[in-house]
Parts: sequence; C-alpha cells; structure tokens
Amino acid sequence: MAEVKVPELAESISEGSIAQWLKQPGDHVEKGEYVLELETDKVNVEIISDYTGTLSEHLAEEGDTVQVGQAIAIVDENGSAAAAPKAEAPKVEEAKAEPAKAEPAAPAKEAPKAEAKEASSTQQVIASPAARKLAREKGIDLTQVPVADPLGRVRVQDVEAASNAPAAPAAAPKQAPAAKKAAAPVEVNDDRIEVVKMTRRRQTIAKRLVQVQSEAAMLTTFNEVDLSAVMELRNRHKDSFVKTNDVKLGFMSFFTKAVIGALKKYPLLNAEIQGDHILKKNFYDIGVAVSTDEGLVVPVVRDADRKSFAEIEKNISDLAVKARNNKLGLSDLSGGTFTITNGGTFGSLLSTPILNAPQVGILGMHTIKTRPIAVGDQIENRPMMYLALSYDHRIVDGKEAVGFLVAIKDMLEDPEQLLLQG
Repeated sequence: MAEVKVPELAESISEGSIAQWLKQPGDHVEKGEYVLELETDKVNVEIISDYTGTLSEHLAEEGDTVQVGQAIAIVDENGSAAAAPKAEAPKVEEAKAEPAKAEPAAPAKEAPKAEAKEASSTQQVIASPAARKLAREKGIDLTQVPVADPLGRVRVQDVEAASNAPAAPAAAPKQAPAAKKAAAPVEVNDDRIEVVKMTRRRQTIAKRLVQVQSEAAMLTTFNEVDLSAVMELRNRHKDSFVKTNDVKLGFMSFFTKAVIGALKKYPLLNAEIQGDHILKKNFYDIGVAVSTDEGLVVPVVRDADRKSFAEIEKNISDLAVKARNNKLGLSDLSGGTFTITNGGTFGSLLSTPILNAPQVGILGMHTIKTRPIAVGDQIENRPMMYLALSYDHRIVDGKEAVGFLVAIKDMLEDPEQLLLQG
C-alpha cells in the first residue's frame, strides 16, 4: 500500500481544503495522474499520484481541511482495492472492546482531544515549513510567536527570536474561544434566508482586506486623465498591431507602462515595509487584478519594464484566461510589487481600491466617460477617466502620491513619453 500525501505548495501555504475527488475508491490510477483538486488560499491545485495501482481508500472527504505532508488517500500498487478495508476491520473491534473492560479509560481520552485542538490552532498560523519544523524542535507554540511580516507570516527568524525571549503562556487560552466561534455553524430559522459557507479563498480575501485596513495607514488620492491621445493612437495602430502581434492593443499596456515610468520617479511606491525597515525593489512585477467566480485574484506580469506593449498585452490576456479557467499556478500570483485594478470594466466611475499587502500602492482605473472639459478658452467633449491611487501613508507622503498620479496623467495625455521613459 502507498500513501498519496499533500505535497509542499508554497512558503506561505500550509494547508488546503479538498474541493473535489477526481478518483474514487476502486478506480485505477497511473503514476502522475490527477486524483483530487485541492483549494488553497490562493489557487486550486490538482494533486497527482506518485504510484500506479488501484485507489483503495480516501482518508479525507470533500470539504475537509488537510495539511501539507498529510496522507489523504491509499493506493494499492497490487490492484486489490478490497484488501485495505478488510485489514482495518480487526482494529475497529479492538477499539470497541477496550472501553468495556475498564471505565477509567474515559478520562484518558480528554488529553488527545485537547492536543488535537492545540494542533489545529497551530496549523491555522501562516508559517513557512522551515519555521514549523524549528518550532516543533524547540517546542514553541506558533500562535504565540511575534512576527514582523505585515501579512502575519511566521518565519525562521521569528521562531529563533521567540526561543530566546521569555515565554508568554497567558495568551494561549484566548485562542481557543476564537476558534470555537469561527467554527460554529450558523442557524437561521427563516426559509427566505440561504446560508452559504464562504470558500477558503473568500475567507482569505476577507481576512487580508480587513488586516490591511487595520495595519496600514491607507489613504487615497484622485485625479482625472484625458485619454484623447491614447485613443487616437490606438485607433491609428490597432489593425496593424493585431496583424503583427496577434493580440489587441488595449488600455492596460499604456497604463502599465505609465505606472512603471511613475514608479521610477517615485520608488517608495514600489517598496514594502518589513518591521521597521523599508525594502526598496529595483524591479517591476506588476499585479493586474482579475475578477473570477471564486473572487478577486491578482496575477503578476513579471519584469514588466522589460516587456513591449505587445508582450504586456499577451501576458495579461493569458493570465486572465488562466484565472477564469482556474488554472493559475502559485508562481503566477506571488511577488508583485505594485497592483493595477480596473473597475471601469464593470462601469465603475470612482472607487477607493484597497492595498494588496505587502505592497504599498495600488492604482484604480475607472470607466471612460465623455465629458465637457475646458481646453484653453474652449469647452470640448473629451474621453475622461478618473484615477485613484491608494497608498500606505507610513512610508509614502501625500506629495509623493500626488506627484506619482500626476506623472501617470502626464504620460497618458502625451503617450509619446511612454516610448522615452524606458
């Protein structure tokens, strides 16, 4: 018999929920064949079997939360699916027989339950595998480890610091009630109300958005941009662009290029806060928010400053298709330095986007509306868009934020600058 286990997923992901079993007990599986779909905080991952044989048993059900390294299925490499259940039968009989012999065994069951609750609470902490290993070796409760990461991720250095500091066991009892409240089912005695459990991804989105608003000094500044020049340029080149590059010339490549040019002038908006340090990033991995049925995801265009307009458009198009088909990998979502979100595709006229932590800046695009604008001494109808920049006031001052937004406006109203900013 061979076990199918949950593989290592990513540094910040230690567990997931079984979304769907793709193979049932009795089904034949080949080595490398998908056996289930696992829903994580970020993406859905299909788990493969490392063995060829018959899937004899599921060790967890759909909807169950499973940990990295946990066995979730049994594969009989000899192909006899019925062998596993028969072998388990004597164990059940022994377990039933023991309580009848001696009643004092009941109190002994309480300790494992308490330990299980503590383990479950610890597993809910976001920590790297190395940090979890070190915590186990040192006997440290991860829920009590102070962290410097803005997202609350426990890292090796946090565990080492905690091992050298005085323990604070008093905080432990506070974790249990919170876990009970979160797990309690919702009962509504009204048939007009439908109770739907939040998906793991929606829970993560909710938790992170609230966390950002409570930890960052978030502020939003606005401006408007006249897109006449960009639209005129697109109209002149759209046919030849599609013919040459096999992709449409959209607005996102213009905005991505403008954002990069502005980030080079105002580098703190491309930074990150770690404790009392600022990490200035000299690369430009631009996240592009995409709406899916499962919630908002932010795939990343890597090294966007080195890409042409066509490469950016292709990259964004491919990522959007993968997002909507639930095919994004963890590598597609990690490590962005700045985010662009386009609520204008849904008709939004104005909004205040929320930061995508640990980033300190996010640009919101909105719908284009033809409005009368003063141009010199004349009033003309122009295609106008409101822009919104949300930023972390802890490291970005208002002067820099406004300057950043004005730089984007200037480049879009004179798009030839985008060719010169490099």
